[in-house]
Parts: sequence; C-alpha cells; structure tokens
Amino acid sequence: MENAFFFAAGLVFLIGGAQLLVSGAVQIARQLGVSGLLIGLLIGLGTSTPELVTSVSGALAGAPGVALGNIVGANIANLLLVLGLCALIQPIHVDSRSLKFDGAVVFTTILVFTLLSIAAPLSRAVGAAYVVMLALYLFRSVQYERRRPKDHTAPYERAEAAAEVIPVRGRLPGGWSGLAFAISQAIGGIVLVVLGAQWLVEAAVDLARGLRVSESVIGLTAVAIGTTLPELVTSAAATLRKNTDVALGNVFGSCIYNVLGIAGLTGVIAPTDFPATIAAFGNPIMLAVAALVIGLAFTGYRISRREGAIMVALYAGYTVFIWQT
Repeated sequence: MENAFFFAAGLVFLIGGAQLLVSGAVQIARQLGVSGLLIGLLIGLGTSTPELVTSVSGALAGAPGVALGNIVGANIANLLLVLGLCALIQPIHVDSRSLKFDGAVVFTTILVFTLLSIAAPLSRAVGAAYVVMLALYLFRSVQYERRRPKDHTAPYERAEAAAEVIPVRGRLPGGWSGLAFAISQAIGGIVLVVLGAQWLVEAAVDLARGLRVSESVIGLTAVAIGTTLPELVTSAAATLRKNTDVALGNVFGSCIYNVLGIAGLTGVIAPTDFPATIAAFGNPIMLAVAALVIGLAFTGYRISRREGAIMVALYAGYTVFIWQT
C-alpha cells in the first residue's frame, strides 16, 4: 500500500513539476526575446522531462529495467494506446509530407535503437551518438519549418499539443519581477520532477519485488503508462479540437525524443546494460508496433476508429501477455 502511494505521488510530482518547468522556461525565453520557433522546440523538449528524469534516476539507482523499460514502454504506449484512443475519439487525418519526414525518422531511430541494444550496452559513446542525432534532427526540423511554414514537423506539433493544456501562451509582467517569477517557477518544477522521479523509481523497484515480477515488466508497463499520461492528455485535447494531425505529430515527436534524447542522455549520464527482457522482447515489439502504425497512417493517410480500436486491443493484449510471462 505504501509503495502504491509513493508510486502515485511520484507521478503527480513528475507531471505537475514538468508543467511548472515548461511554463517557467517558456516565460524566461520570452523575457529574453527568444524566437517563437525555438520556444516551440523548448516546449517539446520540456514535456519529455518526466521520462528523462525517471530513466536517468532508474539507471543511477541500478534499475536498468525501469530506466530502459520506461523508454521502450512509453513508445509502445504512445503508438498503440495514445494514438488508438485518439482515433476512437476522432479519426486521425495525416499530412502526407509530415508523415514521410517524421515517420521515416521514427522508424529509423527505433530500428537503430533495437539493433544496437542487441550488439552493445547503452554506453556513453552510444548515448552521445543518440544526442548528436537528435540535434541533427532538430536542426533539420527548423530548416523544414522555415522553408514550409504551413507543413509542420513533429517537434512543432508537440509544442502545439502541449500549449493546449500547459499555461504557456500568457505573458508575465516585464522587468526583473516577471523574470524572477519565471525562474522560481522553473526551479520549483525541477525540484518536483527530481523528487517525483526518485519516489517513482524506488516504488517501482519495491513493487516489482513485492509482486515477484522483473523490474523490466514494471518499467515496460506501469512506469511507462504513468510517464505517458501527459502525451495522452495533450494528444486527446488536440483531437477533441479536431487537430488530429497535431495529435499524431505529438506522438511521433515523443517517440523520437524518447529514443534519441532520453536514451541518449541516460547513456551519457549513467551508462547501463540492456536487460534481456527489453533487448529480446520489448525492443522488437516496439519496432513492430512502429511499422504497424506508420503503415496504417500511410493507408489513405488516416487512422480510422476501427483501426484505433484494434490498436487499443493490441496494447491490452501486450500488457496481459507481458505480465504472464
């Protein structure tokens, strides 16, 4: 019971802290005169804070199943559960040019991640390579946005989705008082996120021991679903406003950030080995799911309610199967 409380409290602190951090960071950027496009990238990166701090904390605590299971499980949950539920709310219409750009990046990064997990641990060198790949992708996205201002990339749409539920549109009073408030807001968000991640990881490890399951199972399911809740909320909010292309871009952006940004920084900060359950089972499932969802998106450039129901059912089946193995 105590572990369940700290698990839930950790999630609340993670999600609430990330919102404070993003809101404060955006206000700081505005006070400093940062361009709107770069602010959008900042929002997209900031909303991945719960996954990042959770994975780094798990690796530092010697729980690679939680650290890497969170990354892999979050991508599976994003692609099947989040997109599936959004498609049930409103069929998802897909922009063909954005799909060809971001869809190719999603599949390629997941393929590289899956193959490297078999051949080598998540070392500092591998992590640094992922971070460089993310930087190149973001640079390419900025170029794409400037050339085609009406054809948005996943990082931009991720920021648009977050702005629907995180108070980042308003502007604080100018001067030092506004800047000081924004800085204190961002610092408070960081404190909450770090504390929440510690509680979540410790509770997840204790729950795995109490339930006599592996940490990887907890990481691939319970932890991943928890850290994916912000993506579900933001994507659902965009879908309810009939911005289904934004919901898809939000999910694609999250998947790219999870593999290149979160796994990359985790490797740089706390190198870790891949547990067998994740390397041999979780990663191939993630790759297959990515191929399935991208394939569905290419068929008529839409994901129907029927396909959404199938995706949610597949996620339920995956969850049941992994808990029984």
